[in-house]
Amino acid sequence: MTDLEWRAFVSAGTRTGKAAVTRKDGAPHVTPIWFVLDGDDVLFNTARTSLKGRVLARDPRISICVDDQTPPYSYVMLQAEASLIEDLGEMRRWATVIGARYMGADRAEEFGARNAVPTEYLVRARITRVVAERGIAD
Repeated sequence: MTDLEWRAFVSAGTRTGKAAVTRKDGAPHVTPIWFVLDGDDVLFNTARTSLKGRVLARDPRISICVDDQTPPYSYVMLQAEASLIEDLGEMRRWATVIGARYMGADRAEEFGARNAVPTEYLVRARITRVVAERGIAD
């Protein structure tokens, strides 16, 4: 996929990302995330006390896979370096955008308010590598 194609692919509809981090003992940990792109960054929220939040505070490396589970199957894998943002205004702004994508415009503010609290992080992950494959079963 071209740069424009993979960006459109990961931003289409309500596709979730599968975020992978590495636990302290080296074991992998994967969880689904709701996210949006902002230029070369992936943005999502996570609880500070979640495994993902604790790992990213220790090690900012993250991989995110977004896939299409219908034939002929496609996927985009993003490697990134995460920054954890605690600013509640910035957190609310982006949590509202994410809420609009996944819950609809009518519930966006509700999602923004719910996730812009001191117990959450806004994760801004700078993309460092992209692997994008379309139609892998063709």
